[in-house]
Amino acid sequence: MRVLLIGANGYLGRFVADRLLADPAVQLTALGRGDDADVRFDLASGSPGALTRFLDAVHPGVVINCAGTTRGGARELTRHNTVAVATVCEALRRSGCGARLVQIGCAAEYGPSQPGSSTAEDAVPRPGGPYGVSKLAATELVLGSGLDAVVLRVFSPAGPGTPAGSPLGRLAEAMRRAMQTGDGELKLGGLGAQRDFVDVRDVARAVHAASLSAAQGVINIGSGRAVRLRDAAAILARVAGYGGALHELDGPPGAPRPAIGHPRPEHLAHPRTADLGHRADPDPAPHATYTHGTHTSAHTGHAAHTPPSIHTSPAAYPYPDGCGTWQQADVRTARDRLGWRPRINLEESLADIWMEAACRI
Repeated sequence: MRVLLIGANGYLGRFVADRLLADPAVQLTALGRGDDADVRFDLASGSPGALTRFLDAVHPGVVINCAGTTRGGARELTRHNTVAVATVCEALRRSGCGARLVQIGCAAEYGPSQPGSSTAEDAVPRPGGPYGVSKLAATELVLGSGLDAVVLRVFSPAGPGTPAGSPLGRLAEAMRRAMQTGDGELKLGGLGAQRDFVDVRDVARAVHAASLSAAQGVINIGSGRAVRLRDAAAILARVAGYGGALHELDGPPGAPRPAIGHPRPEHLAHPRTADLGHRADPDPAPHATYTHGTHTSAHTGHAAHTPPSIHTSPAAYPYPDGCGTWQQADVRTARDRLGWRPRINLEESLADIWMEAACRI
């Protein structure tokens, strides 16, 4: 099977490339803007006609589009997330290769969800920011193209290669700095958000499965359960061996948080999808303490002074996705139509994030 992978040098694209290269039946060609691509082509500025000629020459059976951007203003997001996909769709319509298209979407297309709910593919999208709008527009272009196509809406990817500027990447970096300087306290804000984390290697498996399947439409790719960022911080402290105190700087008044190592009350337990075969998150580090405080500064990022603790100001939406405080995927469609289930739990994903951060100590 000849596969054209667009965006192979990106966070998700690198793991998709590794997965495809491990399949002896796949002949892979990488197309992108970077020097390491087999063929250099900028989807945001290149013409559909030029891409059509390339498709007719290479004649792939599957085109996988992992390209896009999460940063920039509305114009940049539209160019790289929407116009680029319009170019791919138009080129495939003009080409005689008849390739199947696997488009990588994202959970930001849905926007905020009701706490406690699982978002299925038939939910009405209400993106809360320009990034989600640009990705939703791309999805609609794919679905309306008439092509043999599927859109994988990936929830919150985690694991090796996690960008340092992402929420989990920032957590790991803050903990690395605290351990490097010997700080006994780590003060963090914006930990109340709950996201559905899925390991990037599981995402790559889903993309591979989608390329081989006949499934069309939208398919959610996630773990099937939401995890609070503060709980992810507790797991990260455990795998890192951080023995200091974690202090949460923001949150609703009158809502004290249990200390790390104390069992959570049953009524605060996260919803779980039992048939996905997940292990429950491991107990956080018993040697660390976790307290809840308040912080009213509007400044974002780390405070200028380092000792005795690292400060991160609170934010209403710690994730730049406009999705509010809760997201959890309904992943039954992926199971039924792709035969896919996530395999890697959050502890392993966080351990890999920490290993990369620890290398900078």
